[in-house]
Amino acid sequence: MDWEQAENPPRLRKTFRFANFREALAFANRVGELAEGANHHPRLTVEWGRVTVEWWTHSAGGITEKDREMARLTDGLVE
Repeated sequence: MDWEQAENPPRLRKTFRFANFREALAFANRVGELAEGANHHPRLTVEWGRVTVEWWTHSAGGITEKDREMARLTDGLVE
């Protein structure tokens, strides 16, 4: 998995790049649908041409297997 591990709190982070804001926003919406379905929600930062996704489990204080699975599923949302 090519996600970086950030700290404070420990979390998985990856920035996805797109041709424009519309594509970035559409991807963020797909991540939102995935998150709602799993009842597990990431931090999303949407900017022109990119979306940064961060997964961690607040109650565990860091990264869990569920976060790793959500990261793998997020990778599958790229068109």
